[in-house]
Amino acid sequence: MIYLQLFLSFLQIGAFSFGGGYAAMPLIQSQVVDLHGWLTMKEFTDLVTIAEMTPGPIAVNSATFVGTQIAGPLGAVIATLGCILPSCIFVTALAYIYMKYRKMSMLQGILDSLRPAVVAMIAKAGLTILISAVFLSGAVKFAAGNVSVRAVIWFVIAVVLLRKKKMNPILVMVLCGVFETICVLVMKWI
Repeated sequence: MIYLQLFLSFLQIGAFSFGGGYAAMPLIQSQVVDLHGWLTMKEFTDLVTIAEMTPGPIAVNSATFVGTQIAGPLGAVIATLGCILPSCIFVTALAYIYMKYRKMSMLQGILDSLRPAVVAMIAKAGLTILISAVFLSGAVKFAAGNVSVRAVIWFVIAVVLLRKKKMNPILVMVLCGVFETICVLVMKWI
């Protein structure tokens, strides 16, 4: 019975949480803490922390964590399947519709008009991350102590390695992370 409850709870979360993982958090809290009482509020805040720091979507990480806590490894698999099943069905249906109607000029016009919006959303996310990395207060203020000089240096180095040297982006991220760690350790010793 617990497996069915886990599956149906995370099926609802997967089906009705539009807007990403943070939008799913109130739904997860409602199902896991309020409705079923599987976790306490403190355990739920731990769940949010773990889901944010592990790679992957927050809702899927949460499903895996809750499933493991409630019903072990099989519970993790069932909760995760419940969480991702609505997306799999939706994407499969969209792919089918696209493949069937991809030659239609109206569909191509819609997709052409969406591309600039997608580029703008990606650019906005990139700028937000850049601002939070470079400006210590999180706001664009050129004041003493507000600009992370090391972040600016790593950004410039990363751009040069990516654009001029055509290095693999994952390798560039790892190298910047390693060198920043070395810098922090050296600064502690000085």
